[in-house]
Amino acid sequence: MAKNVRLKVYRHIPGQDSPHYDMYEVPAERWTTVLDALLYAKAYKDHSIAIRYSCRMASCGSCGMMINGIPRLACYTKIDELNMDTITCEPLSNYPIIRDLVGDFTTFFKHHSDMKPYIINDIEIDEKTREFLQSPEDLDKFLQFSYCIKCGLCYSACPVVATDTKFPGPQALAQMYRYFADNRDQASDERLKIVDNRHGIWRCHFAGSCSKVCPKGVDPALGIQLLRGYMMGFSKKEKKEPKLLRKT
Repeated sequence: MAKNVRLKVYRHIPGQDSPHYDMYEVPAERWTTVLDALLYAKAYKDHSIAIRYSCRMASCGSCGMMINGIPRLACYTKIDELNMDTITCEPLSNYPIIRDLVGDFTTFFKHHSDMKPYIINDIEIDEKTREFLQSPEDLDKFLQFSYCIKCGLCYSACPVVATDTKFPGPQALAQMYRYFADNRDQASDERLKIVDNRHGIWRCHFAGSCSKVCPKGVDPALGIQLLRGYMMGFSKKEKKEPKLLRKT
């Protein structure tokens, strides 16, 4: 049976108005998500609400926002599970506001790009080469970190990012570890130099909030700790030449 809930939506167009909240009463079924409710409000109450979204199935990471003060995906958060009559929707923290619930991810993606998120090696590949062979144990070293959808929730939850915009943030550092741990990659020293500075990996305080808000179960705090272990010499990366599968 549908019930009515109130949406308290943050509204602001930088340079044009002052931040304020608008209230909308919308119907909600047991399966209604926060994104569903916002789209209802946008369709029937106020067309001017600015929302970013796409897949509506927690794959694209577009609809991240603060929901009752916690970074969440709106498409992945059911109103019924919040167990409140008023749902407060605000833009993600640590991102400049473009409009209403939409933040500017330029710095976030710049940090991600700085980590060189791709395999680097100088192995020659010929026309008979099809793929690298990796064991299940090799894959386990980085698999969970490859599940990142770049939704930016961890970046929003990070208290260090809030005070130092040059800090890469948990998403970028976890992706650094994802490629560092991949035995197809041969740029370990090059990668570690990128984050070995006063704004880099040493700024992390291990608050752990990044791992708590990830909707895909990735543990960025773990990746950062593992990467630090290599930098401090507690762990050694195994020198292993990947085997190429060649079809005859």
